[in-house]
Amino acid sequence: MNLSVNLDENINYLKENMPLNDSFDLMSRPLKLGRTRAFFLGINGFCKTEILQRIFSDLQDPLYMQDDWVENIADYVNSKIGYAQTSLTDSWDTVFRSVLSGPAALFIDGFSQAVLIDARTYPTRSMSEPDLEKTTKGARDGFVETLLLNANLIRRRVRTPQLCFAMHSVGNESRTDVAIAYLKNTVNRELLQKLSDTIDALEVTSLTMDSKSLEELLLPKHWWNPLPNIQMTERPDVACSYLEEGHILILVDNSPLVLILPCSIFQFTQSPDDYYNSPAVGTYFRLVRFLCIPVSLLLMPLFLLLAAYFPDFSLEIGLLSEAASPHRVFLYVLAVEFLLDLFKHASALSSGKFSGSLSLISGLIIGDIAVSLNWASVEVLFYAAVTLLATLSISGTEFADGLRIYRILLILATGFFGLPGFLVSLALILLSIATTPTFGGFSYLWPLFPFNKKALGRLLFRSPTPKAQPTTIWSRGKINATKKR
Repeated sequence: MNLSVNLDENINYLKENMPLNDSFDLMSRPLKLGRTRAFFLGINGFCKTEILQRIFSDLQDPLYMQDDWVENIADYVNSKIGYAQTSLTDSWDTVFRSVLSGPAALFIDGFSQAVLIDARTYPTRSMSEPDLEKTTKGARDGFVETLLLNANLIRRRVRTPQLCFAMHSVGNESRTDVAIAYLKNTVNRELLQKLSDTIDALEVTSLTMDSKSLEELLLPKHWWNPLPNIQMTERPDVACSYLEEGHILILVDNSPLVLILPCSIFQFTQSPDDYYNSPAVGTYFRLVRFLCIPVSLLLMPLFLLLAAYFPDFSLEIGLLSEAASPHRVFLYVLAVEFLLDLFKHASALSSGKFSGSLSLISGLIIGDIAVSLNWASVEVLFYAAVTLLATLSISGTEFADGLRIYRILLILATGFFGLPGFLVSLALILLSIATTPTFGGFSYLWPLFPFNKKALGRLLFRSPTPKAQPTTIWSRGKINATKKR
């Protein structure tokens, strides 16, 4: 529906569709621009008061306003409002969406267009280093819950005219701002078009969990694929490095998480510390993290398999101090797995002042009592501790949680069915990893499959900076056709 040239009709329509008299944060008041009647609408807290005060102070100053009547709204805006970005619209839907997003609206009698004044500001927390992506060196800033500020953090690092932020709106009620960031000269145009079409076609009420909700809407996950299929980061330097390599970033308002497309399993093994250290040190720790993946997944199931079903061999190689029944070893492993998850969850939810000491004291006390009461053995606690350290060494927490689900499946299959259960469940896990869906249909195992020797070498080994420049955008093949939902 379009605006009317009659100001009273526009004011009545506003009162019918917005709670102007009921909601305390809606600012509205009639104005006089010379002799021309006007009406202002904005949201308290979303508008920069100083800029609006300066604008309307000038518009109502007789020395500044030479004409009593507004005759041409476009010329009037261009010549009289110089402190903020402005635009004209004749659509009520655009007016409501803009005002609820932050810009103020000015209605002038005699014109069927409203002036949108973009003098918005949002309440935001100060920038700090993300807790889950800490580094020993490097930048200490991180994304926050304000989309515009996050875009500024990216623009500050990538100062090229090729950088583009395409804005979209998702949610029939929330109308959450979603920005797609890409470099025009390196982006996969086909993937970009598919992403834009998918976001525009989303029919949802709101993005309840912001970036996480959008991730599940873009690419619904199956229960048999617990690994993440879209990478997220809160670090601007990480996001910009992927942007320079031809990836696409998705920024969601109210969320500090930035989505990175496309995605492969090897992206979750990278860490900014690799590039803040020397190439030799960075390569070493990168290979250590790669080793932590099979250790986190297979150490406990292999221990259970050997200790429960091959006790003589376990005693011979020193895996156990004394033989135990298969059922008891299975019970020990399950109990310790539960305790590990309990420690991790309690530490994550407790205050930072107590989480470290809480985990340490709980581990010592519960571990000692568990051994005394025959709820666990010293060997199980040792291998569980190694598994926990390997899991915590993996840079991607969501990826590590997915491995935990796979490990529990391996433990259950091994405990109930022995060697056949271990082999069958391991084969199913490898199949699940290989078939993890990605946006655009690219291989989740790229560059291992399809094989790309140079790209795989860059992922396994930290190259010196002169050779690590993103001069080559690796091709991953063609994207799959859009599937109907």
